[in-house]
Amino acid sequence: MHRAPALVVVGLLAVAGAFAAPSARGASPDVLVSQVFAGGGNAGAPYSNDFVELFNRGSTAVDVSGWSVQYASATGTSWQVTALAGSIAPGRHYLVQLASGGTVGAGLPTPDATGTSNLAVSGGKVAVVRSATALTCGATAGSCSAVTSVADLLGYGGATDFEGSVAPAIDNATAATRASGGCVDTDANGADFTSAAAAPRNSASAALTCGTEPPPEGSASQSATVDVDIQSVLSIALERPTVSFGNATTGSTPTPVSERVTVTSNNAAGYSVTAHRTAFQPADLPLGVAGTAPAGGQIGPALAGGATAAIPIPPATDLLVGTTAARSAAAGDLWDTRLGFVSPLPVVPAGRYTATVTFTVIGR
Repeated sequence: MHRAPALVVVGLLAVAGAFAAPSARGASPDVLVSQVFAGGGNAGAPYSNDFVELFNRGSTAVDVSGWSVQYASATGTSWQVTALAGSIAPGRHYLVQLASGGTVGAGLPTPDATGTSNLAVSGGKVAVVRSATALTCGATAGSCSAVTSVADLLGYGGATDFEGSVAPAIDNATAATRASGGCVDTDANGADFTSAAAAPRNSASAALTCGTEPPPEGSASQSATVDVDIQSVLSIALERPTVSFGNATTGSTPTPVSERVTVTSNNAAGYSVTAHRTAFQPADLPLGVAGTAPAGGQIGPALAGGATAAIPIPPATDLLVGTTAARSAAAGDLWDTRLGFVSPLPVVPAGRYTATVTFTVIGR
């Protein structure tokens, strides 16, 4: 079979995929936010009060008695409640007058409801709620849309909660304005709203009829290519990156030093472990290796019986440390090898002598 040598871990798994955002709830069938103005009374403002404009895009009147318009700051979860009363006829707007930041600007058309909430130009959240109970949501996107009493939600500017995507920022002269007079609702604030000149409308304003579109027919589909690169796992790890025999004298045989080898392989046919080295510099020394095999492994013939075998220098063939005929253990196979010398150190000049030993694992 094909042999694949490895000195380091070579197996990595990569998966390509897609993550889908949670589905938005259905578009509001009737009452929704059509305009929000937050610059009331500020420098350059066209109107003296903040306002929220509602619109009934449905085909029947909606009684909003007991409902409320609620406001929270961009990142806040404490909501200010403004009670609503009466009903909104189909195609009609409903004006909620709120606080003033100064004396600049004209008065609003006659409001249909009033409140004291002071909206922030930099960003905030406005909700139409089918009750007068203050909300506690809004810290994260989608948290208020999950509340069943919320009929519609607008997050603008720096808001942390919104429908689909946040609406654009506004200023002292502009309002967050829903497209087509309030008719458009795709449950994506960023797509439904633009920043436009404030133009408040109340229940006395002219009625607006929203066009209808036939439901889509047939079906549509799109394909995605999915791939995964699966590679064999074949790795080798050494107990020590550096092996030192310390001080020794010529004619002595230094005590062997442990250099255990851990092999991980998912190859069902097993693997082989070999070793070679470079020559010691400035003069060569008789380095060798001894060891025992892990459970299920077979020690190489030259190391049988606990023998210490000389480690060859290329171009000589690698020394076979051992083989297996199966996958490694889950935590890897431990080859208990020891580096030592096959004969006493020769007479050489005093100094530091260095070489490099390389262990290699080869898939079978």
